[in-house]
Amino acid sequence: MNTIDTKKVEELLSTPQKIAIIPHKNPDGDAIGSTLGLYHYLKLKGHEPIVVSPNDFPHFLKWLPEEDTIIKYDTNPKEGIKVIEEASLIFTLDFNDFSRVDVLKPFLEKATADFIMIDHHQSPSDFAVVTYSDTSMSSTCEMVYHFIDALGDIELVNSAIANCLYTGIMTDTGSFRFPSTTNITHRVVADLIEKGADNAKIHTAVYDTNSLSRLHLLGCALKNLTVLEDLNTVYITLSKKELNEFNFQKGDTEGFVNYGLSLNGIKFAVIFIENTNSDEDFVKISLRSKGDFDVNLFARAHFNGGGHKNAAGGRSDLTLEETVSYFEKTVATHKSQLSHT
Repeated sequence: MNTIDTKKVEELLSTPQKIAIIPHKNPDGDAIGSTLGLYHYLKLKGHEPIVVSPNDFPHFLKWLPEEDTIIKYDTNPKEGIKVIEEASLIFTLDFNDFSRVDVLKPFLEKATADFIMIDHHQSPSDFAVVTYSDTSMSSTCEMVYHFIDALGDIELVNSAIANCLYTGIMTDTGSFRFPSTTNITHRVVADLIEKGADNAKIHTAVYDTNSLSRLHLLGCALKNLTVLEDLNTVYITLSKKELNEFNFQKGDTEGFVNYGLSLNGIKFAVIFIENTNSDEDFVKISLRSKGDFDVNLFARAHFNGGGHKNAAGGRSDLTLEETVSYFEKTVATHKSQLSHT
């Protein structure tokens, strides 16, 4: 489904509601941008929205308007549960299955509120009374723009909403270079700039505020890059020891995987990152591709993950070394797809 049931949405929003807005665990620019953009819109419409995130988000997003109102369940569980339990309506943004919210899953499953889903990932679950799902969209932020427009409220988009939505579109399109960036995306972005999105400041805030330790970590990641020439594939590893050595902070590895994909002739790039949380051992995996190689299918089949055709994520409960060994054996079975240039 890629249309919006505006009649049902208007009915649900016809009177002031207590609304919980939920992004996925480890929220990125699109998740935070879309939830805050929707939050500002719903406030203007007279509702009481609150964003509840499963956990914290990267520092480079902590300039967004009213980001300090976001309740983080990992540090404030009691308040997060209360918001969900008292909500008369729950929006889920940038994910389409409760498994993506981790610790919040049981509370959403027990919630008595109606759900509205806005998301651009494949294979949405059937938990919402309104499901606005469109995998052709560049980002959930672009979808929130169309959602507001479909409700006849595009003129309500102010600089706060515009800055939030622009941020998510920019980050999820790799600064507008991924194939999901369409002519419509550019028209949306042009309108957001017209409505107050400060595109230069947003780019600086997201991409040009590196710490020295993050740049050193990037150097370590690039040193660890391995090329599988006959498969047009590269992978990067970062161990827990290396992350700690360079004072890893949430969001520091954002975009590292794309460096591998920037190599001439490479079609498939992966980064394997050991979890730094001492109470849970697993390897976080980010996968990117060019052309027809479907990393969503690869992640679903081999790494308990998924996402989009050219960008996906996954995880492994094996050690870092075992995960890499399994990957090398598995990717070799796709040689016919990857060796062709």
